[in-house]
Amino acid sequence: MLNPEMHLDMNGKPGSTRDGLGKALLELGEKDPNMWVLTADVAESTRVHWFAEKFPKRFVQVGIAEQNMASVASGIASTGKTALISAFGAFNPGRNFDQIRVSICYNDAKVIVHASHTGITVGPDGASHQILEDLALMRALPNMVVLVPADTEEAKKALIAAHAQKSPAYIRTGREKLTVFTTDKTPFEIGKANVLRDGNDVAIFACGVEVYQSLKAAEMLEKEGISAAVVNVHTLKPIDRETIVKYSKKCGLAVSVEEHQINGGLGSAVAEVVAEDGCTPLKRHGIYDTFAESGEAVELMRKYKLDAQGICETVKEAISYYKAKK
Repeated sequence: MLNPEMHLDMNGKPGSTRDGLGKALLELGEKDPNMWVLTADVAESTRVHWFAEKFPKRFVQVGIAEQNMASVASGIASTGKTALISAFGAFNPGRNFDQIRVSICYNDAKVIVHASHTGITVGPDGASHQILEDLALMRALPNMVVLVPADTEEAKKALIAAHAQKSPAYIRTGREKLTVFTTDKTPFEIGKANVLRDGNDVAIFACGVEVYQSLKAAEMLEKEGISAAVVNVHTLKPIDRETIVKYSKKCGLAVSVEEHQINGGLGSAVAEVVAEDGCTPLKRHGIYDTFAESGEAVELMRKYKLDAQGICETVKEAISYYKAKK
């Protein structure tokens, strides 16, 4: 059963997380005269063009120079302003990790790193653009907050929350328009996971586009007599240790689901928590140490078992495996 305190709408209209961030950025531009935006020749694709059109004097187009973009943003932030740098995840942080690490994180500069076109849902662009390692890169950096919003509405809240705090932040968004199932009443707090659905047999910890798919998978599992809790871990860093431990112990089995390599991302973050606490077995589900191929988003989600059906199958396999080991 869905948690009524989360105010979800499972029949919402489709929308993209990049659109949500772009709209929230426009609102921040109105409220904060010290908000600056930089991009690397992809303003429209990452949806920061709305800000550029409204506030051209606070917008910097650096061209295809992601490393320069990060360094310039750090300089802007050093004057007391907030800077957001926006590009495809394959290049931001894929290409400018050094500058994010040294210029931004080492200086604890208030720069928000926005990566659009992430994961396999970027589809036909293929393996070169399907960044699947970004969360591992960003999660390891000191001072960096890491946010993975689940839909358009949550992307808005993620940016507003990142802007309100003082440290660097990384926000991961996507291009594909998917179901917007959270609402303006759904809570969002950095470092606080949202329990969207309660359950007793297995706890599914998901982030990004996999949250909705996990909720649909839980519906399928319920029909087979399996009670699955679904937890939206929108903040990978700082991770909500309390909720992860609580639901792992309650259910006795945890499954992490992410549109990312299983190494270094959400699965690793949850594994660190449950290993240090010693509370429960964990099945990590995502991309299994491989590059994905080109195709439409829905086709790739099915192929890599990251749609609701695939998650349902993975959970049942995990339950059978760990039962056999007892």
